[in-house]
Amino acid sequence: MSVPLISPNSDVPAVDPGVVRGRAVVAMSGGVDSSYVAAALASEGFEVVGIAMRLYGDPDAAAGKSCCSPDDLLDARTVASRFDFPFYVANYQREFRERIMDYFVAEYRAGRTPSPCVLCNDHLKFDTLLERMTRLGGSFLATGHYARIEERNGRHRLLRGVDRQKDQSYFLFGLRRENLSNIRFPLGDLTKEQVRSRAAELGVPTATKPESQDICFVGSGSYADFVEKRLTPDEIRKGPIRLAGSGETLGVHSGIHRFTVGQRRGIGVSGRRPLYVQRIDAASGTVWVAERTELSFVHFTTERTNWLAWGVPPDRLKCTLQVRYRQQPVEATVRVDPSDSTRTVVTLAVPERAISPGQAAVFYDGDEVLGGGWIDTVEGGGEPAGP
Repeated sequence: MSVPLISPNSDVPAVDPGVVRGRAVVAMSGGVDSSYVAAALASEGFEVVGIAMRLYGDPDAAAGKSCCSPDDLLDARTVASRFDFPFYVANYQREFRERIMDYFVAEYRAGRTPSPCVLCNDHLKFDTLLERMTRLGGSFLATGHYARIEERNGRHRLLRGVDRQKDQSYFLFGLRRENLSNIRFPLGDLTKEQVRSRAAELGVPTATKPESQDICFVGSGSYADFVEKRLTPDEIRKGPIRLAGSGETLGVHSGIHRFTVGQRRGIGVSGRRPLYVQRIDAASGTVWVAERTELSFVHFTTERTNWLAWGVPPDRLKCTLQVRYRQQPVEATVRVDPSDSTRTVVTLAVPERAISPGQAAVFYDGDEVLGGGWIDTVEGGGEPAGP
């Protein structure tokens, strides 16, 4: 089954007028979540336009449990046919390769642990689809994310989804503050079970479709193999594995791209107690390992911090934060660089294990996302935050 294909710079084909409740542009990946959003909005009287993004054409990735594969695009097209709304596919393979896949490889090469799903949302999907929504004359852009946007006291706020097991607000901290009023997350007040049940009641073809994996383009192989295929021999940084504290060399490794902070399995060395990756020095190619008790820190910095709660944030704030998806929030004090609000110094109230440069740190006030940034440096253990 074929689907209309539009290039990133082409005009989206015109949609017939006759809006009942407004024109809803829905980002569709082919999974149950976005399929239900589109079907529900169409059933509620909105004029729906479905748009999917063709992000990669790697057959190895398509063979895995990934999103946005050719089969997923056909599933989205089937939903559009079932509920009788127009559906288009935009080709963004080049942009996805340059902005997301190349970034993923570069971060591992630099000894950092990337968060490609966050970057994909920020700098590709939402920016692109909001522009499409405007050109289509849409009233809003809707997606299948488990998060909420509410207007309170004249300001739109990004909030956690009600289903804490599915809450995806962590991945959305990079949204532009001024765009929140143009986005809707219809699943924010629902659980996954409710979505599947309601999708089945509506007759959505993807109601029982399994979940996709997080890193869509890696496919069925390991992330390390994916990265290594895209590095030249000169770019693979080999080096020693050393014990933190003593500096003792315990072995050698075949490339820093095969390690992440906090990793235990597959290190290739052993000690009296289990050893974990504590930090990675890309310049020397050294992988430092330590026992579990030496993996926790209370200080780190962020860069490229995006603020959703303020145009200009306060110099100092107390909040909770997450440095990993599905992590239990921890209390922290955040000091904002007075000369550059995109840079912060974070002090945790209690030590946190395996804080990794390259990952996202997201700041919360209760359920509200205040903002978030990218972990840059992780410093010594030090003392927890004071009162």
